[in-house]
Amino acid sequence: MVVYDCTTTRGLLDGVAAAVVAARSGKLVVLPTDTVYGVGCDAFDHGAVRALLAAKGRGPQMPPPVLIGSMDTLDGLARDIPDYARELAARYWPGPLTLVLLAHPSLQWDLGDTNGTVALRVPADDVASGVLGQVGPMAVTSANVTGHPAATTAQDALDQLGDSVAVYLDAGPSRGGAASTILDCTGPEPVLLRAGAIPAEDLVNQPDAP
Repeated sequence: MVVYDCTTTRGLLDGVAAAVVAARSGKLVVLPTDTVYGVGCDAFDHGAVRALLAAKGRGPQMPPPVLIGSMDTLDGLARDIPDYARELAARYWPGPLTLVLLAHPSLQWDLGDTNGTVALRVPADDVASGVLGQVGPMAVTSANVTGHPAATTAQDALDQLGDSVAVYLDAGPSRGGAASTILDCTGPEPVLLRAGAIPAEDLVNQPDAP
């Protein structure tokens, strides 16, 4: 287990490189996001996803969301995407909005009991983007043990997850603090699943774009 100070140029470069190697090797990494700190792994590594759920103290009935580096990845992971979901993604990504969509059935991953869906988000964080840009889609959930407070610093995450994580990327206190807003976008209209950083009324009742 290694902690990298990503507030320095050298620490950032070394930390991102180490996180990429760890994720590609099936290990867990803690990284900052634009909400709270997250713990994640390669979304397509079945063993790593199981280790992620075990570190959180949860089972497959609570599958993790998937973070992606850009909206360009959306169509490769989700199918039958409603127009309103694309508009929400275009408006709020990168940002603290998670969209639950129908997953492509051909994807070779096992995130848990998803019922054929996937929760996707593009975080607005340079450190996270640096890792995602090299690893690809990552299963990432809040860096805390289930039932405990979300980690707003790397130390918070370390205190809870310890040696179950190979690399910790410390970018200072999280800028957000509130978790992402989650919308179910598998039907004709969006349904709020979790209130979060973006007010629900801003999402469900969209004004016309200028």
